[in-house]
Amino acid sequence: MIVLGIDPGVATIGFGVLDAQRGKNTLIQYGVITTPAGLPLSRRLRQIHADMEQLIRQFKPDEMAVEELFFSKNITTGISVAHGRGVILLAAEQLGVPVFEYTPMQVKQAVVGYGAAEKRQVMLMTQRLLGMKQIPKPDDAADALAIAICHSRAATSLMNTERVFDAGKYDTR
Repeated sequence: MIVLGIDPGVATIGFGVLDAQRGKNTLIQYGVITTPAGLPLSRRLRQIHADMEQLIRQFKPDEMAVEELFFSKNITTGISVAHGRGVILLAAEQLGVPVFEYTPMQVKQAVVGYGAAEKRQVMLMTQRLLGMKQIPKPDDAADALAIAICHSRAATSLMNTERVFDAGKYDTR
């Protein structure tokens, strides 16, 4: 299963693409989408949408994992990120890619084993789990890879009853 992990934003959107097979994640690609600061929000959103469509067409993910919006101090930044997140979700929907959403705590729990882990711990475990020589950079791309890892673990888990019992296709004994 090809998983596209997304760390949403407007200025910088992190992405990470993994091949998740039987509990093993293989790194395919990671990076960021950026939009110029001087552009009006509407143009930035149009660019994000176009770039997301290109990513989806290029990597043909089976599923996409997106971090849920979380902000505690700067509501203006949170609203801006929400706009970017909206066009990301729209691109996936238009191209028929199922979207799964995870909180930052769920991502930390899945990658590090501790929901209140520090950012550095998540980055180090992401590096280790994917067998990378260096910590993935920039931070937005590292976060997207962690989100993809979180989803791959949830999606391939025997505990995932939505998949196991989907439409009665599987023996439930």
